[in-house]
Amino acid sequence: MPKKKSKQKWSQDVTDNSDAMDLEGGVFKQRSAKKIADSLKHSAEESPGRKASPFQSAMSMLTFYINRAGKQLSRSRLATLNRAKDELRKDFGKQPKR
Repeated sequence: MPKKKSKQKWSQDVTDNSDAMDLEGGVFKQRSAKKIADSLKHSAEESPGRKASPFQSAMSMLTFYINRAGKQLSRSRLATLNRAKDELRKDFGKQPKR
C-alpha cells in the first residue's frame, strides 16, 4: 500500500521540530542585516541543543533559510541576508568572505 504524501515539506518539518536552535520569532523578516546577525548570534550562544560551535550553528541556520527560500527571495532580500552572513562573521571575529 503506497504511503500518503505529506503536504508539509521536509524543510518545514525541520524548522518546526528541530531542537538544534531556538530562534526569535520573525528573525529572518527583519530589514537590518546587523539585527538578523545579532539575533542569530544570541540564539546560537544561548541554545543548549546545538551540536556545533555557536558560529557554525548560526551560519548554518542562515544558510538553511536562504537555500529553502530559493528563488522566492527578492534580490534585495537576498542581499540583506548575505550581508547578515558578513555581520555574523564580524560578530564572531572571523574574516568576511570576499
